[in-house]
Amino acid sequence: MTSIFSPLILPNGSILANRIAKAAMEEGLAGPGQLPDKRVLTLYRRWGHGGAGLLITGNVMVDARALTGPGGIVLAQDTPLRPFTAWADAAKAGDADVWMQINHPGRQANADMPGVCLAPSAVAVDVGAQSKRFAAPTPMTEADIEDVIGRFVTTAVRAEQAGFDGVQVHAAHGYLLSQFLSPLTNRRIDEWGGPLENRARALTRIITGIRESVSPSFAVAVKLNSADFQRGGFALSDAVRLVGMLNTLGVDAVEVSGGSYESPAMQGRPADDRTLAREAYFLEFAEDLLGVAKMPLILTGGIRRREVAQKVIDRGIAVAGLGTALATVPDLPLRWRDVVAVDAPELKPIEWKDKALGSAARIAQVRYQLHRLAAGREPRPGVLPGFAFALDQLRRRRDLKEYSAWLSGPRSVEERGAKIATIPRVS
Repeated sequence: MTSIFSPLILPNGSILANRIAKAAMEEGLAGPGQLPDKRVLTLYRRWGHGGAGLLITGNVMVDARALTGPGGIVLAQDTPLRPFTAWADAAKAGDADVWMQINHPGRQANADMPGVCLAPSAVAVDVGAQSKRFAAPTPMTEADIEDVIGRFVTTAVRAEQAGFDGVQVHAAHGYLLSQFLSPLTNRRIDEWGGPLENRARALTRIITGIRESVSPSFAVAVKLNSADFQRGGFALSDAVRLVGMLNTLGVDAVEVSGGSYESPAMQGRPADDRTLAREAYFLEFAEDLLGVAKMPLILTGGIRRREVAQKVIDRGIAVAGLGTALATVPDLPLRWRDVVAVDAPELKPIEWKDKALGSAARIAQVRYQLHRLAAGREPRPGVLPGFAFALDQLRRRRDLKEYSAWLSGPRSVEERGAKIATIPRVS
């Protein structure tokens, strides 16, 4: 039987050392100029030595005007590459492969953020009483769509130039490409809306553009919802058909997840009351994709025990993705390999009545662990949700002030280079 520590050969010929991946978690650790700094290097060096065969970064934004949060890292055409090269070097210090997740938030942008809030259609985020926190989206023009497609391709090319082993295009969790895929948020009547082939056009154009612009050995992956977990949204039947489309585009892996800000199934909390497992939330959904997928599948969602990770592999999934588990125990794969009977701890439960705030608090609990690791400290899984949330809001206010000043001021290559001159290369 295949072990979680068996190597995996990807379609492009590259080899992952084992079947464990660090899944993307949004770190919110951008330094001056929205660049990775020493904190990011410290964090990824820790994970790089933690035993996972693959590290997938938190989302890197393709447009400086459109961030999921003010602490987001940006890689665009004129961004200095030196800090990204240092990031890749740090992550690969323990011989793991490292892929950069690249993303655009679309309508999932906060109202207090400067910049733009673009979406396929003028459908605002609906999270009840917290809906006012989100900006009103502007429907994208044809030129806007072409611009975003170009930005994804540019970021992928520059990621390869910086030394990353691949990119993962984020088309899940309700972000822009996921918005195009869902009939709830894509109400266009042109070539970008309507049938799935049209709703998937932005994603398939991006994948094709990246594959044509990078070397054959550079991995191109996609993160995809198994379902939106909203009635009338992107469904499992859509995911099955879409994976069939991706089979012909040179995709090296598809990571299966689910949900959005409105239905945070990726936290085990779908809005439509469907029951998810306590671990490996999307395993049954992923199994439905196995019959059509010609590329390896990665499954992420609540995995924190070795036996569950092995169960995922035994069921035919190629890679088990760990998120929160590696925020609380960054060397968990090493401990599993050394036959240490250890499970990643569960975070404090959140029982807030406001589900949107509860979801934000869960993100804050995880980010609290990441910031401690980035500061060279140990995680504190027992942190109270309210404390983590309050601290996250304070950090966000500081980051928002710095990001707003940067976005509104001159951002020449020379100025950015001066700001990151102290970031070292990693040997």
